[in-house]
Amino acid sequence: MAPPSSQSPAPVVAVSLAALGLVWVVAAWLGNDPSVLPGPGEVWRIAVQETAAGELPFHMWATLRRVLLAFALAMVFGLVIGVGLGLSPRLNRWLSPWLVVMLNIPALVVIVLCYLWIGLNEVAAITAVALNKTAMVAVTLREGVHAMDRQLSDMARAYRMPGLARLRHVILPQLWPFVAASTRNGLAIIWKIVLVVEFLGRSNGIGFQIHLYFQLFETGYVLAYSLSFVALMLVLEYGVLQVLEARATRWRRA
Repeated sequence: MAPPSSQSPAPVVAVSLAALGLVWVVAAWLGNDPSVLPGPGEVWRIAVQETAAGELPFHMWATLRRVLLAFALAMVFGLVIGVGLGLSPRLNRWLSPWLVVMLNIPALVVIVLCYLWIGLNEVAAITAVALNKTAMVAVTLREGVHAMDRQLSDMARAYRMPGLARLRHVILPQLWPFVAASTRNGLAIIWKIVLVVEFLGRSNGIGFQIHLYFQLFETGYVLAYSLSFVALMLVLEYGVLQVLEARATRWRRA
């Protein structure tokens, strides 16, 4: 029997988010200080105002571009490293400590070093974010390779399946759940790191705007910019990632 889906139905998601919004309304009402915690209505007004002025779309696109570029680099290099370590025990023994070191270096340190070594530019910003995520992707994919069904791999070797065919029909289908997990976690973490990168050394983006309005003590603007990008990530999660994951893992529920 097929396992129950881990995806939440749309009505459940809508009600859950509405409940979270209600908690926000109550907290703002109890606080009764818009300068500390403005209500959803005020934040929405600011978001609409900034969108009409063109500021919000401009800075959101700058952040989204960095997120997508850093995410693509982290996934490609993480996939290659993770699969390589998973398939080669000797390589894993030698390079596993490197991953442990990369996982434990604070993201802030990597960002500062990239800015010092490369300069305050887009290359440094994207490189810093990609480096922070690559090790996490590699570890996840390495464990995915270790969790693969060895009998399927033995069957592929017994039938002398070519390398590309083995990768396509044996390895990748079993790795899709781990790729999906890396994708979901990657986007969630990368965009937060991108905000720090923009906060420290960029002249545009959501993080730059948060830094600007933090200095002006404008809580409503900080929430408007940050929650706008959170909304975009929710659309990607429920409208794209979960759909792709369902299709990629359909064979497991057949």
